Amino acid sequence: MLTRNCLSLLLWVLFDGGLLTPLQPQPQQTLATEPRENVIHLPGQRSHFQRVKRGWVWNQFFVLEEYMGSEPQYVGKLHSDLDKGEGTVKYTLSGDGAGTVFTIDETTGDIHAIRSLDREEKPFYTLRAQAVDIETRKPLEPESEFIIKVQDINDNEPKFLDGPYVATVPEMSPVGAYVLQVKATDADDPTYGNSARVVYSILQGQPYFSIDPKTGVIRTALPNMDREVKEQYQVLIQAKDMGGQLGGLAGTTIVNITLTDVNDNPPRFPKSIFHLKVPESSPIGSAIGRIRAVDPDFGQNAEIEYNIVPGDGGNLFDIVTDEDTQEGVIKLKKPLDFETKKAYTFKVEASNLHLDHRFHSAGPFKDTATVKISVLDVDEPPVFGKPLYTMEVYEDTPVGTIIGAVTAQDLDVGSSAVRYFIDWKSDGDSYFTIDGNEGTIATNELLDRESTAQYNFSIIASKVSNPLLTSKVNILINVLDVNEFPPEISVPYETAVCENAKPGQIIQIVSAADRDLSPAGQQFSFRLSPEAAIKPNFTVRDFRNNTAGIETRRNGYSRRQQELYFLPVVIEDSSYPVQSSTNTMTIRVCRCDSDGTILSCNVEAIFLPVGLSTGALIAILLCIVILLAIVVLYVALRRQKKKDTLMTSKEDIRDNVIHYDDEGGGEEDTQAFDIGALRNPKVIEENKIRRDIKPDSLCLPRQRPPMEDNTDIRDFIHQRLQENDVDPTAPPYDSLATYAYEGSGSVAESLSSIDSLTTEADQDYDYLTDWGPRFKVLADMFGEEESYNPDKVT
Repeated sequence: MLTRNCLSLLLWVLFDGGLLTPLQPQPQQTLATEPRENVIHLPGQRSHFQRVKRGWVWNQFFVLEEYMGSEPQYVGKLHSDLDKGEGTVKYTLSGDGAGTVFTIDETTGDIHAIRSLDREEKPFYTLRAQAVDIETRKPLEPESEFIIKVQDINDNEPKFLDGPYVATVPEMSPVGAYVLQVKATDADDPTYGNSARVVYSILQGQPYFSIDPKTGVIRTALPNMDREVKEQYQVLIQAKDMGGQLGGLAGTTIVNITLTDVNDNPPRFPKSIFHLKVPESSPIGSAIGRIRAVDPDFGQNAEIEYNIVPGDGGNLFDIVTDEDTQEGVIKLKKPLDFETKKAYTFKVEASNLHLDHRFHSAGPFKDTATVKISVLDVDEPPVFGKPLYTMEVYEDTPVGTIIGAVTAQDLDVGSSAVRYFIDWKSDGDSYFTIDGNEGTIATNELLDRESTAQYNFSIIASKVSNPLLTSKVNILINVLDVNEFPPEISVPYETAVCENAKPGQIIQIVSAADRDLSPAGQQFSFRLSPEAAIKPNFTVRDFRNNTAGIETRRNGYSRRQQELYFLPVVIEDSSYPVQSSTNTMTIRVCRCDSDGTILSCNVEAIFLPVGLSTGALIAILLCIVILLAIVVLYVALRRQKKKDTLMTSKEDIRDNVIHYDDEGGGEEDTQAFDIGALRNPKVIEENKIRRDIKPDSLCLPRQRPPMEDNTDIRDFIHQRLQENDVDPTAPPYDSLATYAYEGSGSVAESLSSIDSLTTEADQDYDYLTDWGPRFKVLADMFGEEESYNPDKVT
């Protein structure tokens, strides 16, 4: 306050005391040195012959801020060159603060400030001045502008606009580590004096931190500041203006500094040995104890990893870290047995997960402790010798047969007796029984593998001393098969063969099925039944892999001669006792194309044309009707002719002679035998009726001649032949005597089929190939089909 008053007095002396006197006015020039008084000269009006001259001694005024005097503060004076001091000139003032802040004496031009001013509120005022003639009210000269500046005094202390401050710095930082920069603001004029020149200092917080007096940067001042010793610091910072000199104004702020953690401390066990007690009945995976190492660091720097050092008992236990408490949780890996081992000792190592390499020189960041575990004895249930018992028994085994036994023991000290019984919840309690003392299992009912092949139930063992302590084991009983069912052929039972099949062709692959449980390596054998093995049309080829093939034995088959064949196949298994069965397969003859694709298997299709239209079929039927009419007419005429002939032959009463009234012609007699059958093979397929002999019945099956000659018939025929040879009454003309016996004089025997009971299907024409080239055509025609056999169906 004293300084402010002194400054005000000095300015008053300078301006009001006349120490500053004006010089000669210069255009647009401000005289800053030795002015006589604070006066602004306004140029007056001159005649138009005189050069207008205008000059300013001051183009601005200064006023002291925060003026506390009793009288208005004098600012300055306005003066016009046209003012001669006669009172004819009036001065006016306008602009910022005119009339409210600043006033002017209209006669003298003196300007005063009528109130206290604050530079921080408004640093300057722009005003306009004018000289006016009092009488005419006209301006004597143009309006002039000038500025009144508020002169600054040190009335504002420095302020920390962003305070209080919060900062962090890592612990163990070196001296001079950057912490924070603070900044104070002074509202005083920085261009005038030292009012706004601020200097920083620490009032509280030494000797840990320092601050740069000009920039306000805070740095560490001590080395090895340990967070574990002290974590929070409160520093008081001062900012002082006037360059820190005496009398300057000051402001303060607080800076809260926290030391952040670094991993500078290893984990340490509070004791070297940990004792734990564990019951032997503890389940695998259960937590049996906790140990803890202490790390004074914080956050991830305090995370600890525990490991069991390999050694005695370490393979029975495991240790993991509890992430919440950073404790080492010891867990059981294998079951404990008090009777086997009562104590275990091993070492546990604790180490940090996140290491700081700056502190490795201080030593290893880990610690080791010893863990001793004592196993407590627990009364345990009996223990079975096996986790699962598997037994086998043959089906139909007599009731009461022992098939196996189970064993359980009490391993506790002072072992107790054990009792056995079947778990009533299982399904096997009615089929089997168990001896409660010995543990032997026997059958209680007859077993049938085809009904149930496997039994699965449980047996419970309990201690006599403590029946509540029980253990259970599963029993698996497999019922073995007894070979009681023969194998059977698998479907299909019916197959087909093409008419154009060749010998040795496989027409069907068959396999076998057995209702018995076939053991591994079971083999089925296939063969043809003995009664069908004599000259078979088909045979069975065993492939030795539980399958067989139906094989043809002929060169072609005819549906017209025989549509179905029945093939008996014998199948045997390899179990004991051996079982076999005869299965009959039905083979149907079908018409196929050249690729073997079946086209038709119906007998009616033989006589139906393929690919004919309805009109063609009607035409064919009409032709057949006409031909039948002609045949009927022809037969009627022949019967009429034969009737006349028979009437003539009635006069001859000889026995066993039939009179035809014609010559026997042998091969030349075409009426006695149709030689066209040998020249045209199609005659066989058309099945034409012989012209010379009428068959008794077309529907009767033809019989196979006996395999061996009948001696009685042969002797009878020879006797009749001799009687006719020596009979003098024998007629001189040829006659035919039928003896129902073919001659045996020719190597080829007779080719005649008159009244022969042997059919074409029964004849074997393979010998024609041995007669030479002349019979090659016959061999080719009759060697394609085999004889018809109505009795032997194969």
